[in-house]
Amino acid sequence: MSVEPAGPGIRVLIADDQQLLRHSLAILIDSTPGLTVVGQAATGNDTVALALERRPDVILMDIRMPDGDGIETTRRITGHPELRHTSVVVLSMFALDEYVSAALRAGARGFLLKDAHPDRLIDAIRRTQAGESLFAPSILTRFVAHYLDRPGPPPGGRIGVLTVRETEVLSLVARGLSNDEIARSLTISVKTVKTHIGNLLTKLGARDRAQLVIAAYESDLVARRR
Repeated sequence: MSVEPAGPGIRVLIADDQQLLRHSLAILIDSTPGLTVVGQAATGNDTVALALERRPDVILMDIRMPDGDGIETTRRITGHPELRHTSVVVLSMFALDEYVSAALRAGARGFLLKDAHPDRLIDAIRRTQAGESLFAPSILTRFVAHYLDRPGPPPGGRIGVLTVRETEVLSLVARGLSNDEIARSLTISVKTVKTHIGNLLTKLGARDRAQLVIAAYESDLVARRR
């Protein structure tokens, strides 16, 4: 495989075993200012190899691929020290709870359905590259319901070290709000939101924003604030 020259803006790798979908996504991304497709892969192993070769900012990851499904491939990508600056957005035909949970635990920063509006996909690429997380509203709703309906007592305890404001920010992060939306909701600056999120990552031992979502649900934060 030859190395493609570095393109301007956000560099995107497309991983999907369907050639037609890869081609369609590439056309959409390459026609968007500030975004460039730097590679396409049809298998999990090829995705990892291309990611190491071309160092994309964002990978659009299918779940069902040969030679390593999207969940395992995401785990390999996010766990590789040379790819710590690469974000993964999982694309799936199925909004299954186990897929969403597994993708988040593997380190994905977003989860969208393949029938998502093109503008939402582009927004997901930009936001995840900037360190945020993005989930389709229907997926986020199902994911919250999955945690709220679990039997037995909630784990709790993890958010006890947070300030009131940090807890408010975490709650809004768990609802899928962007930094700008959180700032408007709490009437604070975006810079202050980023500071709170940095504190949350440190206090909760989270690697990224998506893991903050998991921490919020596992601590039953959503349920206790309803």
